[in-house]
Amino acid sequence: MGLKDDLQRYRAVGEERRQDLEAFITYGDLGPSGESSVRIPIKIVELPAFRYDQQDRGGVGQGEGEPGDPVSATPQPGEDAKAGDEGTDHDYYEMDPEEFAQELDEALGLDLEPKGKEVIEEKEGDFSEVSLTGPRSTLDIEYFFREGLKRKLATDVDEDYVREALRVSGWGVDEVFRWARGQRIPVSRQWLAQQTPIDDADRWPDIEAMEASVEQTSTLERLRTDGLRRLPFRREDERFRHPEIIEEREKNVVVVNIRDVSGSMRADKRELVERVFTPLDWYLQGKYDHAEFRYVAHDADAWEVDRGDFFGIRSGGGTRISAAYERAAEILEEYPWSEWNRYVFAAGDSENSTNDTEDRVIPLMEDIDANLHAYVETRPNGGGINATHADEVERHFDGVDDVVVTRLTEPGGVIDAIDAILSTEAEPEAEVAA
Repeated sequence: MGLKDDLQRYRAVGEERRQDLEAFITYGDLGPSGESSVRIPIKIVELPAFRYDQQDRGGVGQGEGEPGDPVSATPQPGEDAKAGDEGTDHDYYEMDPEEFAQELDEALGLDLEPKGKEVIEEKEGDFSEVSLTGPRSTLDIEYFFREGLKRKLATDVDEDYVREALRVSGWGVDEVFRWARGQRIPVSRQWLAQQTPIDDADRWPDIEAMEASVEQTSTLERLRTDGLRRLPFRREDERFRHPEIIEEREKNVVVVNIRDVSGSMRADKRELVERVFTPLDWYLQGKYDHAEFRYVAHDADAWEVDRGDFFGIRSGGGTRISAAYERAAEILEEYPWSEWNRYVFAAGDSENSTNDTEDRVIPLMEDIDANLHAYVETRPNGGGINATHADEVERHFDGVDDVVVTRLTEPGGVIDAIDAILSTEAEPEAEVAA
């Protein structure tokens, strides 16, 4: 094993020691990450290296002391000798949102494959489309030949066998035509008339004698003997192939994140919101070609804020959640439902003004077209008298595929909350894109 192998092995050890993704989301420091880079802390594994003493020690095996003196394990003054004392330096393993989304899919067993909405390019695919008209160069020869062959097999007649029926004593065109129909031999009166008069018209005393003496050959036997000389093609057998037009669609998404910033939303509640919303943003950014994120803070009123202010801001006002949904509806007017996938994520401690949830929030949620509406209740210390918003929303939208309510009381439940939200979106019945 060479130095290069050693280097690769130690780097692999470092990768393996990076903090587990779920533990990072639940308890890790989300701060060093940015919008386009997820930074997961890992311990530094120091690579082995030679160290050279620049001082002259008098040659190999020489040093201070006399020959025969015992080697002392006692630390020299100024040295620390605490058991288990190791460096705790950390570095960061960086992944882009696409890799983060892939790893979270694997960790949670998700299968969300969003579809694009806005058509950005049309291109020709395989010649798999068929029409009744087109240039001769695109004629589907295989289909044309197959239809002619099917007709040949369906209409071919052993003409010599039918002519023998015309030699039955006392039989004419009408008698032979009725007999042929009964035998399912496809001949026409016109063709039979063209065969008369016929020589030796009284060869057979009756049709039974003819059938007993003359053997009818099948179409396949005649094709083997005579070959395929002519097929009865028709114009309706023609099919012309055209290239399939493939629409390439851009996967656009807009996420409106809503957070209660009223006086009851203390630091522990705000942290739970951040631990849910931040990974969701990274995940959706990794899943879509183009992602935009808008942040709405509210107490009794609502206003849009930057991402940097979203998780830290706190006011002293009351709570009216409908104000935030009114602002979200205004924002989403900039992102037509026909062109954008849309998510509306809201979080708070479920406290709301009297009747606001039923009278205003629920109707607004019903009016806002979105792939998914989610509400995250954050209550580390349990419920309160007025903390009924989550219950009311859950009760009203029970059984609806594009609305989910999840509850958090401590960081250990963050992964379950994220899983509940993304699993709802991943359901086959849920509308991912129009």
